[in-house]
Amino acid sequence: MIKLHDLHFKPFISEDEIQATVQHMVTAIANDLQDEVPVFVGILNGSFMFVSDFVKKYPKPCEVTFIKLASYEGLKSTDDIQRLVGLTQDLTGRTVVILEDIIDSGKTLAEVHRIFKNENVKELKIATLFYKPEAYKKDFKLHYVGIEIPNKFIVGYGLDYDGLGRDLPAIYQLKTTQHMTNFVLFGPPGAGKGTQAEFLKEKYSLVHISTGDVFRFNIKNETALGMLAKSYMDKGELVPDQVTIDMLNAEVEKNADAKGFIFDGFPRTNAQAEALDKLMDQKDSQINAMIALEVDDEVLVQRLLERGKTSGRADDADENIIRNRIKEYYKKTAILKDYYSAQDKYYGVDGVGSIEDITERLSAVIDSL
Repeated sequence: MIKLHDLHFKPFISEDEIQATVQHMVTAIANDLQDEVPVFVGILNGSFMFVSDFVKKYPKPCEVTFIKLASYEGLKSTDDIQRLVGLTQDLTGRTVVILEDIIDSGKTLAEVHRIFKNENVKELKIATLFYKPEAYKKDFKLHYVGIEIPNKFIVGYGLDYDGLGRDLPAIYQLKTTQHMTNFVLFGPPGAGKGTQAEFLKEKYSLVHISTGDVFRFNIKNETALGMLAKSYMDKGELVPDQVTIDMLNAEVEKNADAKGFIFDGFPRTNAQAEALDKLMDQKDSQINAMIALEVDDEVLVQRLLERGKTSGRADDADENIIRNRIKEYYKKTAILKDYYSAQDKYYGVDGVGSIEDITERLSAVIDSL
């Protein structure tokens, strides 16, 4: 994450991906033009990095020139296209390739076509490194497109936000949401995870998303996702990860203004953890931590046996079942412990002591995120 002026931007397209795309475009254009000596025209200021890397990779003789147009003020594209530097050479009968850093609305492209209308060029081709199809409002043909991107503001590799960011070798995308604290809460049976989740959601104004509760709600209310999940469950099959993710996404969307989320019961596998990371990234956020309550097995067994005397749950009354549940928990969470540890996001918290003491320990971790 980087900060330019008052805004934060998150990594979007790596330097390696940009360079690979530039090379791909160079190869395509060189193959099409064969032995012609083209004139490459860069649109300043944004395209200076693209043009520089492009012509360095171009394998045949070529000429390079620039025109300078301006259509942006801060984050907003304006209708007023200013021509600050125009053409200074005769291009009659030449093949001209416009090298644009980015094409969104197409307003700058309209001005380019107007400029070249009376230049008597042999052929005018348009090549753009980045293209926003959702924003494009013109009918001009784009002959070469590097990477299609969503209609979000980006900086880096020649593109700026109020003068900053052009020097960055990679592309960053505007982060549009407020800072959120999101964590996955784990704990073996009897660790008191549910109790702590209730305290933490109140203390930090977070939304507690329990996968079990979400499933029950969707099935009880016969939502489309609930009926789909039930169709798998009725056949004794596992509900596909994507169905669960879609349910979680709906819960996150319902609480778009939340300060953060406690995920309880999900993920259970690396694939699910990756899917959750992707979901949060789409929300311009991330999972900040996996927090696991750690309690000695014998303490857990005694807690659950005591709970079994009043809960009425058969699986709380049988010691063998209890030990098997604990064993299964460790088997499943060990994989996720490795996954989040690799990102320096795993936090083990002592789950023995009073409810208040455990809440204080958990709070210390959350406050550090």
